[in-house]
Amino acid sequence: MFKVIIIDDEPLARMVILDYLSEFPDMQVVAECANGFEGLKAIGQHSPDLIFLDIQMPKISGLEMLELIDEPPAVIFTTAFDEYALKAFESNAVDYLLKPFSKERFNKAISRWKEQKGTTKGDDISRTLIAAMPSQPEHANRVVVKSGHNIRIIPLDQILYVEAYDDYIKIHIKDDCFLKKQTMQQTEALLGDKKFVRVHRSFIVNLGEITRIEPMSKESYIAVMRDETKIPLSKPGYAKLKSMLGI
Repeated sequence: MFKVIIIDDEPLARMVILDYLSEFPDMQVVAECANGFEGLKAIGQHSPDLIFLDIQMPKISGLEMLELIDEPPAVIFTTAFDEYALKAFESNAVDYLLKPFSKERFNKAISRWKEQKGTTKGDDISRTLIAAMPSQPEHANRVVVKSGHNIRIIPLDQILYVEAYDDYIKIHIKDDCFLKKQTMQQTEALLGDKKFVRVHRSFIVNLGEITRIEPMSKESYIAVMRDETKIPLSKPGYAKLKSMLGI
């Protein structure tokens, strides 16, 4: 028996999926969730084999929810994104259903997942899709992190710097920091290059938080942040930082 969770803020969409799933006796719906907060709790409680996940939801998006899970389950996205935006995902091992979707298309998605199950890890294919997904404009100026049992939404302008931390990143804000399972490369792409700059393989800094640049040795430098944190600068990072600061 496969455990399934449906996460969608539209009651009608959840009803359609429930109806279509009724013809699959080997799939048990263990939870229905109306938003990402409920989804996170249900995934932690039930450890599902598969989730149906809406992308555009209030509070936090489906993708932001997935980013908070260390080992996401397999995902079939249900979305109103237009087909052109979804072309980028057709080569990935995660399927999507473009609303409104037919029963035939739904059955095809289930068949694809069953064929792939056991050959590809759910967390691998989910993260592949997260990396490929175009960002939503309304979420472009924030990051979502998990803090204990709570979820924090952090505006980008509150981030002082980001530090590599094994398989995670450490997001530093004033008087606090948060871990998130994400690569520095992904973080660099998400933060953009106007307010933030990667000055070292292990550090991305907020340009507005730098107070000065000081020499550390003959040919190396550090950036001193507003809170007096000292960030090492690689040679390429130093050159890029000077260029962006116009010095």
